[in-house]
Amino acid sequence: MNQQASALVTAADISRLAGVTRATVSNWRRRHPDFPAPAGGTDASPTYDLEAVRAWLSARGQLPEDTPADELRTALRTHPGDGELPLRLLPAVLAAARLGPREREALPELRDDALLRWVRSAADDGADDIPGIESPAYSADVTGPLRALVRCVVMDGAEAAADVLAERLLEDTGSTGTYVTPRPLADLMARLLADSADAFPPGVLDPACGTGSLLAAAASAGATELHGQDVLVAQAAQAAVRLRLSTPEAAISVRTGDSLRSDAFKGLTVDAVLCNPPYGVRDWGHEELAYDQRWAYGVPPKGEPELAWVQHSLAHLAPRGRAVLLMPPAVAERTAGRRIRAQLVRDGALRAVVSLPQGAATPLHIGLHLWVLERPDPQAEAPGTVLLVDAAAEHRDRDLDWATVHDTVLSAWRPYLADQDGFAGASGIAGAVPITDLLNEAVDLTPARHIRTASRQTLRPALLARQASELYDRLHQATQDLTGLSADGDWPPAEDRPRDWRTATVADLLRGGALSFLHTAPPGRRTRSGQPLPQPGPEPGGRPALTATDVMENRPASGTEADLPTGVALPVIQEGDVLLTEMLRVGRSAVARVAEPGEAGCFLGPHLLLFRPDRRRLDPWFLAGFLAAEQNVNAAATGTSIIRVDPRRLRVPLLPLAEQQRYGAAFRHLHELRSAARRAARAAEDVTRLLGTGLTGGALLPHGHGSA
Repeated sequence: MNQQASALVTAADISRLAGVTRATVSNWRRRHPDFPAPAGGTDASPTYDLEAVRAWLSARGQLPEDTPADELRTALRTHPGDGELPLRLLPAVLAAARLGPREREALPELRDDALLRWVRSAADDGADDIPGIESPAYSADVTGPLRALVRCVVMDGAEAAADVLAERLLEDTGSTGTYVTPRPLADLMARLLADSADAFPPGVLDPACGTGSLLAAAASAGATELHGQDVLVAQAAQAAVRLRLSTPEAAISVRTGDSLRSDAFKGLTVDAVLCNPPYGVRDWGHEELAYDQRWAYGVPPKGEPELAWVQHSLAHLAPRGRAVLLMPPAVAERTAGRRIRAQLVRDGALRAVVSLPQGAATPLHIGLHLWVLERPDPQAEAPGTVLLVDAAAEHRDRDLDWATVHDTVLSAWRPYLADQDGFAGASGIAGAVPITDLLNEAVDLTPARHIRTASRQTLRPALLARQASELYDRLHQATQDLTGLSADGDWPPAEDRPRDWRTATVADLLRGGALSFLHTAPPGRRTRSGQPLPQPGPEPGGRPALTATDVMENRPASGTEADLPTGVALPVIQEGDVLLTEMLRVGRSAVARVAEPGEAGCFLGPHLLLFRPDRRRLDPWFLAGFLAAEQNVNAAATGTSIIRVDPRRLRVPLLPLAEQQRYGAAFRHLHELRSAARRAARAAEDVTRLLGTGLTGGALLPHGHGSA
């Protein structure tokens, strides 16, 4: 108890504990005089007594029920020992995961001495595989955190437990700017490594592996030898554990250290490299590495560290081996790097540049690039073109849709890889640009600046005219639908003041049996197919899966069972279920709707919340309307740039069923109105884009203009 009272927590810890944003904690501090006073830290970064904070939150009803992961966080923070405890506990995660279900579930119930005997005998086997650990020691005072750890492994899974340990390690190191490559992007990068016959290279290196997301994607695609290095011990250790958990059959080697200054895999030659290098790090070793043999294409300027990572990756490749790197867009055009870019293009080492939409990865406000590189074969003739793909073109006025991005990139890359000379490209999207067009004074590799210029030559006037007519028909139908739905705008006002209802939380409704809740766990490192992104359509004979994007766009299910995680229960949607998006971006509203008859039997995709009401007590559309209300979602949201909805804290008015049904009919009308407006907006955008391209490209003529 004394240990608990002396534990200190930061504002970030309080936000996690209460399930709110950091801004909410700041508001509490300013607006509530009874908020606990700082017990330590500094004026800029105060810390607070954990028990005082918990008592204050509990008194206000803001303290959610602890999950096993929350209990593990608290146990680690309140432990009086050294900061290396989370690192020393990582082998215990692997040891617990290797047990059978029955043995694993018995661990939390062991006596302290038996639990210590188990971890001392079991953890040594996996310690050598985790960077930063030589021989883990477990004294009697670690039984509290250890018991919380095994309970977290049993209840939430081994990866969740490893993530909590790594989270604590990163807090202790004070490291900032560490970002995970989003799973859809990691999968796209991995799929670009496959050859024209779709064979995947066995050996893959990631010299800035972080938590191992790119290597996990490579393993899912078919890689069997995984090599990773990261400068942060916490991240390298987490990567090693996660890869061991998800791909135990692979040969895994993860090291620590700065790959540019101290390459842990010096002399290693691999078939492929995946890398999301650190951006804008000027202290990367420019002076001490000036004569390094890796700089075959020129010494990288001090302000061009990304070009050092490019050449480091190429140096580890076998001839014809391929690398895919995530790059800031400025690398394609900065003056300081033009000579190295020119040499990469001239020698045939740069095979493709892909521009991604904003929001594809951190930093979210920048449209990043993918560079596809290949180690030139001295015996082969250098290619005469570079593939440039503007995958951002279709997202300039739309939300990010990973299924579309994948289709755009792969539908250009695969035909180009199979027949570079015969590749026709896609107007305004992709093209094979001759290297002579790139080797000018600027050597600007930005796809949009070349693709749009070249697209004029590929326009077909008759085809564009026919497509314009079809798009006009679609626009006309969409506007008719919208006009019909917007005809009735007579909504009676309430009395002098807005209505005030008695409400219940979703947690209350669940306990009372008025509602049941289902949720698909996010995808792990391996899916049934190894390709966890939505496919264009359901596989023949396979059960479709409804994705979060399907709900946001109000479209039919686009995923399949193969895209869902293994080892977890897969909820099946029923007609009348209420579907709510779990995650949303800043400035965007949550979307909720009721499952239609045609969606019954579909699997529920990740990042969707499913509420199944008792129809005798709750109207589905009434429930959908109030669950997605802006003020409701804001009160139950956590996160900053990416916001996650806590379903337990959402509130619903307690109204008679007949009155619910009247509200439900209104919410359904609003849903149909919004859907019609989106269809009309998309149709208008499509037709204006196509007509603009045709007019400016000379393929279409304005009204009243003769064809002569």
